Amino acid sequence: MLETLTRGFQSARERLQGVRSLSEDNIDEALRDVRMSLLEADVDFKVTKDFLARVKERALGEKVTTRVRDASGRVHKATPGQHFVGICEQELSALMGPVDPSLARGPRGVTSVMLVGLQGVGKTTVAAKLARHLVREGMRPLLVAADVQRPAAVLQLQQLGQRIDVPVHVGAPGDSPVAICRAATDRARDAGLNAIVYDTAGRLAVDDELMAELEEISSSVSPANTVLVCDSLMGRDAVNVAQAFSERLKLDGLVLTKLDGDGRGGAALAVKAVTGVPIKFIGTGEALDRLEPFRPEGLASRILGMGDVVGLVRDFEAVVDEKEAEEDAERILKGQFGMDDLLKQLRTIQKMGPLREVFARMPMFGSMADQVDERELTKVESMIQSMTRHERARPEVIDKSRAQRIAGGCGRRAKEVHDLVKRFGQMRDLMANLGGGGGGMRIPGMGNLSAAGAGGLDPSALLGAPGMGGGGGRSQARSRGSHKQQKRKRKQAKRDRRKGRRK
Repeated sequence: MLETLTRGFQSARERLQGVRSLSEDNIDEALRDVRMSLLEADVDFKVTKDFLARVKERALGEKVTTRVRDASGRVHKATPGQHFVGICEQELSALMGPVDPSLARGPRGVTSVMLVGLQGVGKTTVAAKLARHLVREGMRPLLVAADVQRPAAVLQLQQLGQRIDVPVHVGAPGDSPVAICRAATDRARDAGLNAIVYDTAGRLAVDDELMAELEEISSSVSPANTVLVCDSLMGRDAVNVAQAFSERLKLDGLVLTKLDGDGRGGAALAVKAVTGVPIKFIGTGEALDRLEPFRPEGLASRILGMGDVVGLVRDFEAVVDEKEAEEDAERILKGQFGMDDLLKQLRTIQKMGPLREVFARMPMFGSMADQVDERELTKVESMIQSMTRHERARPEVIDKSRAQRIAGGCGRRAKEVHDLVKRFGQMRDLMANLGGGGGGMRIPGMGNLSAAGAGGLDPSALLGAPGMGGGGGRSQARSRGSHKQQKRKRKQAKRDRRKGRRK
């Protein structure tokens, strides 16, 4: 996701590593990489030019603060390169924001949303995702099948409505979209429903017939929110479509779909600057819960390769019981957990979305996200389920014969079982180290993120994915060093206990 943009900003950051001061020359060199990535990502030329000018002006005009105090009061050293990255993050956020993802309420407190857009951008799926979002917000929505142009559009919405347990209003054969929407509004009022999502028809291109139909629906039911659905894979065309719709309809916001499959991201950066219409939600997957309120600062942080901790915490809290997660975290950060706990943690992370997407949001791990293999979780699960309860609780008892038995039970090799046990031991030691460290931001059940970055926690410790972090890098070296240190401490503790018994 957004690899093209990230690549340019990472190159700029690397160019400024080690520089002692920001000058016009080294800033121009860094911005050259950023300029190339923005244009390759299909960002409008004028938007790109203005963005680069603002970054350069601030980088040259602001005093570089080499010491920064964080929220906890600790002082950190900041380099000129980090100062430059901070300016880029702030300007990216300003380019895409500010954004209020909330939806307005109309008469009688009803939240009504009319979805508009071209054919094939995913309006019907977004309608169901939005209805699910409204349910989570405590509302009782009604889906309206007003797309009578596309074959099977009504049936698709009915099936999606059944999956999320939301009623769908369908018109009689021959009813016009205007009549269907008007009747749905009356039904919602009579049934005491406080949210309506109108799924309207699209066309292959913007034309007068489409716009006239949408204008008639809008004047008939007066939706509190008119939201345009755009496909981010359209690149610059998505911005042009948004501009065309905004000229005929009063748009309150956009939903940008398929952002997880877009390596460029130009639409996300440029649409607000060109049209003035903010992105309210982004779609990052096919599942009906993969609709996120848009946070410009979160996307800016991810573009710069720094993850999105706030979004990660929000998604984590949505899939776990807070009290249980805190109890698990306390045990895990003491190194007191077994294979069942590992499997539980991995399944929890998987509930938050595709594993690659989760790792992309983790600070320090964003660049490794593409190396995450979703199939590794299935392999790990099969091996753990082939173990006895005793082996799951104490994996260190797994010897050669046990490993062969476990491997035979799950169709894996004995070496894979040994590798899993070895990585588990390293992970347990590392988590015990993290639990003893202070500072940073802790996500229940996931450890201390900033400490993880400092301690070199490799994603392979979680997934066991081959090729991730291989090659004897500093991260692995730190992991091995930490593991040996823990073993020495345990041996010393045993010797001390023996001496105590002799006395």
